[in-house]
Amino acid sequence: MKLSTIKSKRKALIIAVTVLLLLGVTFTACAIYLMTGYDADLDAIEAFLPTDTVMIEDSDGNIVFDTESPVAGFIFYPSGKVDHRSYVPLIHSLSEKGILCVLMEMPFDLAVFDVDAADGIIEEYPGITRWYIGGHSLGGSMAAQYLSDNYEDFDGLILLGSYSAVDISQLDIDVLSIYGSEDEVLNRGKYDDNLSNLPRDRKEYIITGGCHAYFGMYGEQNGDGEPTISAEEQIRETVAAVTELICR
Repeated sequence: MKLSTIKSKRKALIIAVTVLLLLGVTFTACAIYLMTGYDADLDAIEAFLPTDTVMIEDSDGNIVFDTESPVAGFIFYPSGKVDHRSYVPLIHSLSEKGILCVLMEMPFDLAVFDVDAADGIIEEYPGITRWYIGGHSLGGSMAAQYLSDNYEDFDGLILLGSYSAVDISQLDIDVLSIYGSEDEVLNRGKYDDNLSNLPRDRKEYIITGGCHAYFGMYGEQNGDGEPTISAEEQIRETVAAVTELICR
């Protein structure tokens, strides 16, 4: 066998091994990313909820808080890498105001893997004629994307520490954007740049002392600011703002 042929085969083997190693490292990194995130603080959630709280979990793992004679329905997409149960206090509190709420469970806690998760939810509750959709952070952006393709089904969008990357500025819907004054996870540059994607009569509410993580109960979030209020306070203030929009 010629020396040049041996060198070519050796080079090909080295390239093949290198590619396999890179694929292995990439696969491992992706697996670690998908399997890690923020767990719900179940003790804090239990302490927040009334002792007689009843949660209904549907066949897809979504949590539903029903209410007698609901004034509207609200579908909620959780933030990326956050256990959806973290938002039970927020969603339950909204249901106590007369809003039927559906808290969506996402694959690997990432709404990007199931933007259309809300498909079929509205049809399950034919008695409700007014529907809103929204979410926290990445979940809010994905909810906005879903609404842009299904705008005829919704009366409004609610963004928590989030923004819409799709143009829905011409839609005749209510939009409420809420974020904390100490939120350092929300990219304010992108937030400001994407305001033009929302209707001009949108409403904005800033929670003084609030942070990014405190819309849910999952502890502190990396890169977040230092809140000067508790998660309980931020949730109650959020509920008041959302209720004013939906139940007016």
